[in-house]
Amino acid sequence: MGTRRVKDLTRADMVKIMRDIMAGRSRIIVKTKKLRGKSIVRGGPGTATRTLGLIGGILSYAIDLGIIEHNPAHGIKKPKYKVRERRLTEAEYGILGNMLRDAQAQEKFCPTTDIIRQIALTGCRRGEIINLKWSDVDLDGSCLRLSESKEGRSIRPIGLPVVEFLETQRNTATGSYVFPGYGDDTAFGGFPNHWNALFSGSPLEGVTAHVLRHSFASIGNDLGFTEITIAALLGHAKGSITSRYIHVLDATLVTAADMIAGYVSALLNGTNFQRGSFALDRTARKSAMSEFIAERAAGS
Repeated sequence: MGTRRVKDLTRADMVKIMRDIMAGRSRIIVKTKKLRGKSIVRGGPGTATRTLGLIGGILSYAIDLGIIEHNPAHGIKKPKYKVRERRLTEAEYGILGNMLRDAQAQEKFCPTTDIIRQIALTGCRRGEIINLKWSDVDLDGSCLRLSESKEGRSIRPIGLPVVEFLETQRNTATGSYVFPGYGDDTAFGGFPNHWNALFSGSPLEGVTAHVLRHSFASIGNDLGFTEITIAALLGHAKGSITSRYIHVLDATLVTAADMIAGYVSALLNGTNFQRGSFALDRTARKSAMSEFIAERAAGS
């Protein structure tokens, strides 16, 4: 968009852009750098809101440069859209576990089932698990030291079920990727098609990898962990103090990762818990404190 076009933009132009995006008229398929890779931009209210915000920021910068005198995007009422808050219930975790066990019996779904399980057990983003390299795995430190993520470099504490899975996988690893593709040293590329095949028409149709990530965070909240602890486990920017200032993870974060991953793993295996959340009552706190003191005194 040249300088002349920016000067010509009106409030009506901004409203039209927003409505076109909301209606899906901006839908486009973009080819990515990956082999046969593509990204589908669908539009909708959420995309319209974010796009209008971005354009508004650019136009504000244009005002600072003296290119335009006013911002035509200013004051336009943005569409409301429903934030994705879907989470799996404990019963749905059981259904997912059954689906993964049934799919594992079919060779064509390997390693998709393992990827799905690890997303559920770590709360990592889909791409972070699919593209995970052995160089990013620190089993002794019980964490993933991701060289690339949405927030840049990021350290993610992982629970014991994940550590044990990775230890087993490493024994037979031959390339750079934890979940290798079928060609020369590449990441597995069949995940989207496999996901659709597994979930389409199932009781969990419509569930996404983001739902697994949000469910992981929700269980962490159910178990009584703080927002900052959960943020550190997920790699959110507000939890980045973990990766920025320390190299050895705090035992509290590893314990949190153990408990959440263990809880999710048990749900996937069909365990039915009688208690969905853990209140910080004095009896439970005294019991935990006494156990901690006894272990320290014994030198364990």
